[in-house]
Amino acid sequence: MKLVAYLIDGNAIDIRPAPVERDWMDTTHQRFAYRCLPLNIANAHGWEVLCGAGFTAIWNGGWAMDAIDIRPDPGTKAPASSHFAHGVLTFHIPCVFRTEPGFDLMVQGPINRPKDGISPLSGVIETDWAPYTFTMNWVFTHPGMPVRFDKGEPFCHLFPIRRGELESITPQLRPISEEPELERQYKAWQASRSQFNADLKTPGSQAQKELWQKKYYQGVDVDQRAAVDDHRTRLRLKPFQR
Repeated sequence: MKLVAYLIDGNAIDIRPAPVERDWMDTTHQRFAYRCLPLNIANAHGWEVLCGAGFTAIWNGGWAMDAIDIRPDPGTKAPASSHFAHGVLTFHIPCVFRTEPGFDLMVQGPINRPKDGISPLSGVIETDWAPYTFTMNWVFTHPGMPVRFDKGEPFCHLFPIRRGELESITPQLRPISEEPELERQYKAWQASRSQFNADLKTPGSQAQKELWQKKYYQGVDVDQRAAVDDHRTRLRLKPFQR
């Protein structure tokens, strides 16, 4: 599958495969946050657009264009503006993206990167035909609170999605007792997890040596059988070729 970013002449952009690492995860005790495989996969699920220059922005709580005070670092120009007013900080992305027919582009804030005082907005764009650029927007949540974006900090996360796929799904809500084998496995896992958590409090226990249960990480079910052939513990996305 192709994903092409056509850079508008005279502009620059820095896009990278999203990394697994997060500063806040690094600081957790024994880096335990990285034991959560769904978190790791989500972190790296796409590409990040990086901030071209550092700046600080403060919103005064108003809805006018000048309600956001943007202060670029000395000698630089801030890559964001108060384009839409209403406390929305806007990054213009100088590319026309192209996906293959039938694929849109999911555009959102960096995944699992919380930021005080401001929240990213998400959009889905039909990039298989649209000859237009788009913006990445963040809405302030606290007036009077300085918000900092550093040079090289990701401000946008994107990845292709197949158009109409969600609408083709017919979701169901059913009691687990209708699937006896699934119920058996779930109850076995629940009992095992409860026992493991209890054993963690026992000095010298096997649970303390193992630190955490690894069945999901290893891609095996409660009977130690490989669940699927394409289980992943890491994504390795290709960088944009220039």
